[in-house]
Amino acid sequence: MEKRHIDSLGIDVSLLGFGCMRLPIVGDQKNKIDYPLAEKMIDRAVKAGVNYFDTAWPYHEQMSEVFVGDTLSKYPRQNYFLASKMPTWEAVQAESDVERIFNEQLRKCKTDYFDFYLVHALERGHMDRFLKFDMYNKLKAKKAEGKIRRLGFSFHDNVELLEELVKGYEWDFAQIQLNYIDWDTLNAQGLYDLLTEKQIPVIVMEPVRGGALAALNEKSTAILKNADPSASAASWAMRFAASLPNVMTVLSGMSSLEQVDDNIKTLSNFKPLSEAERKILNEAAAAFRASGTIPCTGCRYCMDCPSGVDIPRIFSHYNHYQTSRSRDQFDGYYRSLTDRQKADKCISCGKCVKLCPQGISVPKYMKEIAVFAAS
Repeated sequence: MEKRHIDSLGIDVSLLGFGCMRLPIVGDQKNKIDYPLAEKMIDRAVKAGVNYFDTAWPYHEQMSEVFVGDTLSKYPRQNYFLASKMPTWEAVQAESDVERIFNEQLRKCKTDYFDFYLVHALERGHMDRFLKFDMYNKLKAKKAEGKIRRLGFSFHDNVELLEELVKGYEWDFAQIQLNYIDWDTLNAQGLYDLLTEKQIPVIVMEPVRGGALAALNEKSTAILKNADPSASAASWAMRFAASLPNVMTVLSGMSSLEQVDDNIKTLSNFKPLSEAERKILNEAAAAFRASGTIPCTGCRYCMDCPSGVDIPRIFSHYNHYQTSRSRDQFDGYYRSLTDRQKADKCISCGKCVKLCPQGISVPKYMKEIAVFAAS
């Protein structure tokens, strides 16, 4: 496995980071992780040289940290880097919750310290809670105690807010959403360039945009397959992120052994994208943007919906239709939802919009999909 030496941190980190947000589950139960399969995936990654593992308080309905603790604790603690995050939303209601949640995370992860710890999902809407509960200084104190080795944040907003954060606080690293679609669309390039200018190492999240860039439309797929028949669509996306020199590790929220194997293959003996390959990827990106997909990554931060609508599943089914144009498949998928989970049950309360890192106008799309489903 390719490793990046990070001078400012004095460590070597695997270019592939294992994100524990989309682990395989049993049925549709997000909090019931398929332990045998997920553990096999972790073991395969460790054997290949992956040494960065990322979890967080809300992942798998607060069960991801438990799984990570159960699975990684069999390995020598000094052999891997463990990352978790402090929520910045309603999970924290008082200053005392910062201490309580942090201690609970240590217990769940069966560890005495986190190698990397992040303020989770910083954006303008979460800044009030970040400031009100003095999260930065509380976590800085944990770093002084040795319970946090490196302190950073994950980010979902614009360059202006990012500049405020890097000027106002001292950070060891930052985590941003970056992929070849968002490079221009969400100005991921601007975020990356600012962090690089400030010499802050970058961790990449959503390099495959929640799986969307692994299942492209027919035209985009043909462009990439024509260029390299042996390469998966996901491998192109992973290489795009990993080719950037200030990227420390590229997180992949893997759900299957096949994804683990493909990512290991892609980021072992790593070859950065050539200029010719970048042009090919730009062509594929243009074709993908033209497909009319909704920019949902399946992060599930919008859930649970007060009305019971399964927002990520509906978007996933609709995006699959937009890339495949198979109406029969969409209808089959849509029928598998309960009546309460369907788009027409959206009451436009707007709670999901406030929580969505992508800023998606969820009620607007729900109305459109409800009409489409009924047509």
